[in-house]
Amino acid sequence: MNHFKPPEFTFDFSKYDLIIDARSPREFEEDHIPGAVNLPVANNEEYAEVGTMHRTNKHGAYKIGVQYSLKNIARHLEETVSKYDATSNILVYCFRGGKRSRLWLDALETIGYQVERLPGGWKKYRAYVNEQLAVVPAQFRYNVLSGPTGCGKTRLLYALEACGAQVIDLEEIAMHRGSVIGALPGTPQPTQKLFDSRLLQKLQSFSNDRPIWVEAESKKIGNVQLPDALLATMRKGAIIPVDADMGQRVLLWREDYRHFEEDPQALVGRLEYLRPLVGGKELDEWRLLAEERKIPELFERIMRNHYDPAYARSTQKNYPGIEKLDKVFLTDLSHDGLLPVARTLIEQYASAD
Repeated sequence: MNHFKPPEFTFDFSKYDLIIDARSPREFEEDHIPGAVNLPVANNEEYAEVGTMHRTNKHGAYKIGVQYSLKNIARHLEETVSKYDATSNILVYCFRGGKRSRLWLDALETIGYQVERLPGGWKKYRAYVNEQLAVVPAQFRYNVLSGPTGCGKTRLLYALEACGAQVIDLEEIAMHRGSVIGALPGTPQPTQKLFDSRLLQKLQSFSNDRPIWVEAESKKIGNVQLPDALLATMRKGAIIPVDADMGQRVLLWREDYRHFEEDPQALVGRLEYLRPLVGGKELDEWRLLAEERKIPELFERIMRNHYDPAYARSTQKNYPGIEKLDKVFLTDLSHDGLLPVARTLIEQYASAD
């Protein structure tokens, strides 16, 4: 089986038992190597203080910076690094591979750990991610599930994965369900850079002698964008139209969007921007159903009068000719109900190869 290998200028991150990101928590939250642990030599406030002082007093800035670093490294050694034995392989990085990772390197080498410092730090890693996302997605074949909202595409993906298929759930990586109502309550989306890092890690875990199963997506999922190479190659893949009975679709919405069932007015409020598209009369009908808490009727009407027509327009544009393909009609959207469908699809598209 052919697996991707990291290019010569970077590391195989899988060989490390611990990857230490020495940057501030704010930098770490923006992006980091997947699996890295943030053990900052200076927290956000300390890092800002050192940076401000550096403009007028470099010596003083370095002095206080080292003081913060020694204090924080000592705490991290006791709380985190002490859990790793002396044979552990450790990688350390900071922004450019400079002073912050050097402080960690010296401390760990003194203790006797096997430790390396990432050349070029996060900045070089970020360049590597950008370069790879321009080429890696195009090295796979994609089987693309396409269907109206609520028809069970995502659940079918997980049934396919349970049956051994290579699956990538882009909405899970994006932490968003992909439409204006797709935000996950209490769960912020990753930054674009962190989304890119996680996406590349997922792609590099696959073998390119088998297809990847994925759900059709637009350019953006919430606030993050898909790489052009991925989107273009997906649209050249095998398209599998999926549909389900409206009763099943409404049930799925009631399960997956329980927060809107509890607060239907919030749902209608989120869709207020659609007034010019669906018309004031239609929006008023949604609002009335929400006020009367007729949840199944509300969900069905929104799907029939907005999401289904929008899906039809989008698929005709991105996947012309899809209406001529045979649909996979799902009658049971439970995990157990989808497993036989998944097995059939894997067998069908394996023979198609």
